[in-house]
Order: sequence, then C-alpha cells, then structure tokens
Amino acid sequence: MNIKLKNKFLYFNKYKLRCSIGKSGITPDKKEGDQKTPKGIFKFKSIFYRKDRITNLKTLLKKIIIKKNMGWCDDPNSKYYNKLIKFPFTKRAEKMWLKDKIYDILIVINYNLEPVVKKKGSAIFLHIANKNYASTKGCVAVNKRDMLLLASKINDKSKLIIS
Repeated sequence: MNIKLKNKFLYFNKYKLRCSIGKSGITPDKKEGDQKTPKGIFKFKSIFYRKDRITNLKTLLKKIIIKKNMGWCDDPNSKYYNKLIKFPFTKRAEKMWLKDKIYDILIVINYNLEPVVKKKGSAIFLHIANKNYASTKGCVAVNKRDMLLLASKINDKSKLIIS
C-alpha cells in the first residue's frame, strides 16, 4: 500500500487524511534543524508506542514499547546520530516519552537511515498531530484515530510518497 502526501493530506485507498508537516514546508534537500519535511519515497521501519496509553495496538510493523529512558539522537556530532538512544546521554537527543500525546504512537520513516548521513536530518516520524495540526519540526503528523488506522494498514513494504 502506498500513501501519498500532497497539500497537507495523506491519500491511500479511499482515504483522505488531514496531516501537518514541517513548519518550513517540503524540501528535496533536507538539513538538520531546517524544520522541513523531506521529499521522496520512504518505507516504514518500526512502530513505537506508549503501552500505558495505547492498548491492543494492531499493526504489521515491528512494535517497540517506548520506555521513559528512550530518545532519538539528533546531534550530528554523535556517532549515534539518527539512532535510538537511552538516557542519560551526553549528546543532544529528543525524548520519546513525552507528557503530551504526540509520541504515544510513532512510526519511523526510513529517511537518512541506511546509511546515516551527518546533518541530513534525523527523527523523521509519522506521529500524532496536536489538536490544531500545528506544524512539525519535519515529521508528518495525523490525528490519533487516523494514526491507528494507518498503523493497522501499513507494513514494511508500504511506501510514503512525499511530493
């Protein structure tokens, strides 16, 4: 199943889902911290979720439970850049266990992972949007209901097409 992102909507099968993207739009030349969503065709890697908030998650992707000490390194000077890390951590990293609900479920998008290129952007996820669909730092975000729908439909061969 392919999912197409166009004009702040995700399209697949008969669905049209509202989404938010990076504050500075979409770019074919993503750089760390530019607040842009990368243009391209990407597979989905794995799904992380908060077991204390999401029960009975149905998905064909590899499921990983988010723990309080988990994070994602966004420091280009670290050998762990654009990788899952555990806190305490001496370099810059984004926490995955958040008070707000945007990371209750997140799917890692296969952007800048194989191989990782320093400063090309990190932590590009499909995650839950804020209530007002505020812009992201480069991720793609949908509401919780739509995230659960997507999680149940996609697999490791599904593609996200961002144009």
